[in-house]
Amino acid sequence: MAEALTWRAGGCHCGAVRFEAALPDHVEAQGCNCSICARTGFVHVIVPESRFRLLQGAESLQTYSFNTGVARHHFCRVCGIKSFYRPRSNPDGWSVNARCLDDAETLDISIEPFDGRNWEAHAASLAHLSRDA
Repeated sequence: MAEALTWRAGGCHCGAVRFEAALPDHVEAQGCNCSICARTGFVHVIVPESRFRLLQGAESLQTYSFNTGVARHHFCRVCGIKSFYRPRSNPDGWSVNARCLDDAETLDISIEPFDGRNWEAHAASLAHLSRDA
């Protein structure tokens, strides 16, 4: 039996960018040690395309890519917060920052370490997260 999902809202600091992600009550997240995640404190909740909706603020997003250019890091051009992005490991889904969810404190979130410094060796372990169950 599939786990029940609830659409949960979130966004950037200034409120220009708003999104929703369909999540279970227990969320498995990843704490990555790569150069960008470690510096920004991003806590990954990877979801399939079908479980993510941008509600407002597409015009307020600025995109940054580096290295291979596959990952599309979207930042609010007003406040600078990256509340979600298209990850290199899961280009068919989205990675939502658990810290940008409006009700993050009401969720049961488990944060597992992910060795993003050695991304090539570990990225395949995340592939299943963006597939619809």
